[in-house]
Amino acid sequence: MLLAMTTDPRTRRAPAGAAVLREDVTEAIRSAVFEELAAVGFARMSIEGIARRAGVGKTAVYRRWKSKLSLVLDLVSAVAAQGLPAPATGSLYGDVRALLEVASHALRHPVASQVIPDLLVEAARNPEIADTIRAALLDGRQGVAALVVRDAVARGELPEAADPDRAVDLILGPLYWRLVVVRGDLPEGYLDDLAASVVAALTRG
Repeated sequence: MLLAMTTDPRTRRAPAGAAVLREDVTEAIRSAVFEELAAVGFARMSIEGIARRAGVGKTAVYRRWKSKLSLVLDLVSAVAAQGLPAPATGSLYGDVRALLEVASHALRHPVASQVIPDLLVEAARNPEIADTIRAALLDGRQGVAALVVRDAVARGELPEAADPDRAVDLILGPLYWRLVVVRGDLPEGYLDDLAASVVAALTRG
């Protein structure tokens, strides 16, 4: 069996791209980036540290990304592409409550709670990071909020002039403040009360 495998012309030489860009190695590097960001922050993060954490050589990282900035921007863009699932509970309160549940889980993740604030600090210094962070943290959420508002308008729960941007502010603002800035807990019933407050604010116009 071994002899057959080594002499078969189809297996004698794998395409360079397949050997260089193995998906398992790429995923190991991506995971290492999030862990390294959470551990040391963007400013102190290095390709050497990422490679060591991923268990690969530095060349494996540089074959995929030219710098730590391009690596982080690629990762943030990938997260943005995943987006938030658009809820379809049949009511404005249900949709808002579902969004709060998903967002609270994301913001309570230990890696996210460390990485997001650090990247926001870097975004103030670097326009490339700022644009990518905006896409990851805001644009996708605005799209989901627009769907929630549109459905609520169609059901007659909100006026046609209802503003999706305001919905994003009301839904994510309190959560971000409590979980990322203050780093407080969410008391029992907090998300229920917040969802009711968001609905009341949106319906008041």
